Amino acid sequence: MGACCTCQRVRHYDLQGNHRHHNIVHNINGDDKSNIHGEDDHGVVGKGDFGANIRLHGYSKFVSMYSQQGKKGINQDAMTVWENFGGDKGAFFCGVFDGHGPSGHKVARYVRDLLPSKISSSLKECNEIRSSENDEESHQNSMFDAWKAAYLKSYKEMDAQLEREPSIESYSSGTTAVTLFKQGEHLFVGNLGDSRAIICTRDEKNQLISQQLTVDLKPHLPSEYERIKSCQGRVMAMEQEPNVYRVWMPDEDCPGLAMARAFGDFCLKDYGLISVPEVYYRKLTESDEFVVLATDGVWDVLSNDEVIRIVATTRKRSMAARTLVECAVRAWKYKYPRAKIDDCGVVCLFFKRQKPLLTKSMSEVTQLSFNYAELANDQNYPDNTKTDDGLDTLLNYQVKEGEDQEIAPGVQDGSDNNNKKKNSSTENLHYRSQRRRSAMKFVYPEDQQIL
Repeated sequence: MGACCTCQRVRHYDLQGNHRHHNIVHNINGDDKSNIHGEDDHGVVGKGDFGANIRLHGYSKFVSMYSQQGKKGINQDAMTVWENFGGDKGAFFCGVFDGHGPSGHKVARYVRDLLPSKISSSLKECNEIRSSENDEESHQNSMFDAWKAAYLKSYKEMDAQLEREPSIESYSSGTTAVTLFKQGEHLFVGNLGDSRAIICTRDEKNQLISQQLTVDLKPHLPSEYERIKSCQGRVMAMEQEPNVYRVWMPDEDCPGLAMARAFGDFCLKDYGLISVPEVYYRKLTESDEFVVLATDGVWDVLSNDEVIRIVATTRKRSMAARTLVECAVRAWKYKYPRAKIDDCGVVCLFFKRQKPLLTKSMSEVTQLSFNYAELANDQNYPDNTKTDDGLDTLLNYQVKEGEDQEIAPGVQDGSDNNNKKKNSSTENLHYRSQRRRSAMKFVYPEDQQIL
């Protein structure tokens, strides 16, 4: 991945879960040239626990993956897909990881290579325990609790192992992680940070709609803010980007992390930053078509509805992720020509065999998703964005009136050089949305629950 010639060490597994290493060399186009299987040239790089196929790029019948380096330096996005996860045919594990900080790319790849194995082993233990239960109702009721416990355990172990790893600087570097486990009709999602998962489904009129499966875990969210504040961490925005709230140490103006949860970043772990994921469950139906996992480089410039329309109308499913990334890059250039384009990483997981999803012509979709020339002159898309701090910089977005979102009372604005508190502690603060879209509304059908 990325636009420069790099070499990284990727962990490969045998059937017993023991790992070995192979070098994978990436060329300037981001294509892996090594092929340890010979017959497979679509991204399979090795075997995971219980015989799962590991992909770091490429595509299969149900998967499309692609990542592209931005303009901020080395590509800090990483992704992986394990097919036949846990030894179950048709089971999938997908993960997208967005690194930040000086060694963010190393942290993202380290977590990418180790976290799936931990989750696979934990889920296997859960399945063995549940298989001993004779009562069907108890079996169903315990499944979700067991999956949640497996996820929480795996994330905790992953962060602890990262802290002990001497070869990676993770004191001021870290990564987000949005991961997905699909087994049959069951979909389980874990989210850490501000990458995002959405699902494409059909409404009662058989029209494609998007539903957001995760919440972007930003520091200004009331529950996140209260936790950080209770641990003496600070949440405030800098003067040059007043709408981007960051986490700071109590007595130092660093590191300025634009998310409330992450692997690594151990300088903030005593001040409210945590590596505990939010976990979600959804029971899939015939109305559900596919899910998209992507880093915030995509969501910063494309709406959820734009993303599903681009993926659904791509003629070749194998090109879905790449087409989406290319659309995001075009959107960056039109909307924020003076800003540095962020890294973009995408994983698309389709639930059914390929078939046409939309009746709209490709020209109509192209006009909607690719042409941002008019937006370049729109006053709602300023072209003077200058922020770039090398961490996880978001842009100073402007939106129409009425699209404000409530934030935690007491969150500080860095434009006050003395960081004075607001006169009233009960005053509700609002901020301009970081994206040009309506305030988030999450629709959870009856068969979907937040665990």
